[in-house]
Amino acid sequence: MKKTDIGVVVFIYAVGVLFLVMTFQLPAAAQTYPLFIDLLLLALTTAYLVRMVIGARRKGVTSGLEDFQDFLPGQFFPILGMVILYLAAMYVVGFYPATVLFMVGCLLFLRVPKWQILLSTAAVAALVYFAFTMFLRVRMPAGLLFR
Repeated sequence: MKKTDIGVVVFIYAVGVLFLVMTFQLPAAAQTYPLFIDLLLLALTTAYLVRMVIGARRKGVTSGLEDFQDFLPGQFFPILGMVILYLAAMYVVGFYPATVLFMVGCLLFLRVPKWQILLSTAAVAALVYFAFTMFLRVRMPAGLLFR
């Protein structure tokens, strides 16, 4: 077990409880799927916690900080900034344009070959469009510019 995993488990439990509270505020007919997903998340987190405790008894506890020895702040912080810009762009221009810009920007920053950027961006956009918009009929954020 790693001490750093404890923080992850606490964070996931907090998110799960927050989603659980928000799910119970939905109309009863709309609660089934979110409730299932949230309870699944909490059950899997509990299973991971049990596995961590068993591992701690068998092998002991490590700090977990050794996993961050190869941390690249020159990649992490720019990508974090791009994620924040992505959320703002989604609010302004909508989900699909913001997602395409985000993917292209991140992949260019990470120096992915251009043909792979084109292929992966098109594939993800098509997958999300067909899965959410066409199949599940989920309305994606349109943004302030396109309302």
